[in-house]
Amino acid sequence: MSKQSESNFSIGTRITQIGRNPAQQKGFVNSPVYRGSTVIFPTVSDIENNRAEFNYGTMGTPTIANLENAWSELAGAAGTVLSPSGLGAIALALLTTLKAGDHLLMPDSVYKPTRLFCAGLLAKMGIETEYYDPLIGAGIKALFRPNTTTLFLESPGSQSFEIQDVPAMTAQAKARGIATIIDNTWATPVFFRAHEHGCDLSVEAGTKYLGGHSDLLMGVVSANEAWWPALRKTYDLMAMLPGAEDCFLALRGMRTMYLRLKEAEKRGLEMAQWLQSRPEVLKVLHPAFPDCPGHELWKRDFTGSSGLFSIVLKPEYSKASVDHMLDNMAIFAMGYSWGGFESLIIPFNCAEYRTVTTWQPGGRALRLQIGLEDMDDLKADLAAGLERLKMFV
Repeated sequence: MSKQSESNFSIGTRITQIGRNPAQQKGFVNSPVYRGSTVIFPTVSDIENNRAEFNYGTMGTPTIANLENAWSELAGAAGTVLSPSGLGAIALALLTTLKAGDHLLMPDSVYKPTRLFCAGLLAKMGIETEYYDPLIGAGIKALFRPNTTTLFLESPGSQSFEIQDVPAMTAQAKARGIATIIDNTWATPVFFRAHEHGCDLSVEAGTKYLGGHSDLLMGVVSANEAWWPALRKTYDLMAMLPGAEDCFLALRGMRTMYLRLKEAEKRGLEMAQWLQSRPEVLKVLHPAFPDCPGHELWKRDFTGSSGLFSIVLKPEYSKASVDHMLDNMAIFAMGYSWGGFESLIIPFNCAEYRTVTTWQPGGRALRLQIGLEDMDDLKADLAAGLERLKMFV
């Protein structure tokens, strides 16, 4: 697809076109799977001067490049690299912007494995991580130090769903020459344009909505013009690339991602509204709801919402009652991922690991992923589960 036509079409159309070229694929619609390690050079001059689009398997393959190029177009980025997992993508982004002796700012609401990476590998490298209130907004500038090189954002926050003031925070960072990274997995570029809101690097767990079927692990990091060379250099030094089959599946998932996200949005909102009406539920944590922290920022910056949100149960329900509810669900399963076709539910408690903010939701919390099952069946399953809560009050 030409750049001219790309700018004329909506995202729903573009997402079906990018990352493929039937003219180079003997007319076939989808890109083939290229598996390989060795690349053959025809002459000594070619190998000595490295004249090849791909000189070895760790530099990528046409399959991998198709996915990278497609994601760059979707995200409005200068370039994209892939990794075998979402956490791998977070690591790639952080190792691109940080060095020994640096100071990193990280939201207190961040994905727990990101915290573990900071406390583990980054600490061993002599990098100090400081956590901040995710709702600090432009006030983040008060935390900048002479050695602050990276500001990390995650909006909405993992499990607790605070929306951050990304434009205000990235503007403060840019004024000080500080790199900004955002984990944009919940919204994807379909619902939040991270680079257009000032983020230098945007991380996604393609495992979720890009894959869409709970059958692959994938991480994606896109960068703007200023940071793309450094990101690609870090990627090439580490050779942290996914397999060709996973890239093929991710490209296939991309073709329906827009439709699946729009359906996830509709189902998520319907279920969140239904749960809000239940007497067992104290509150719903969904960015589209007015009482969710940062809701007005969501209205300003986002174009939609996905199918993941949390609820807080009323305080009278004990751990035993919640365990009884969850252990006997008929459809909702307990699992850590989301973005696939199946509905999931997990209990969580942010208070166990937060360090600068206090998590006091008022009751026990559950995170839900609304899948593609019949909505009446899902509501019946949750209704039965909520009734089971009362057996252990």
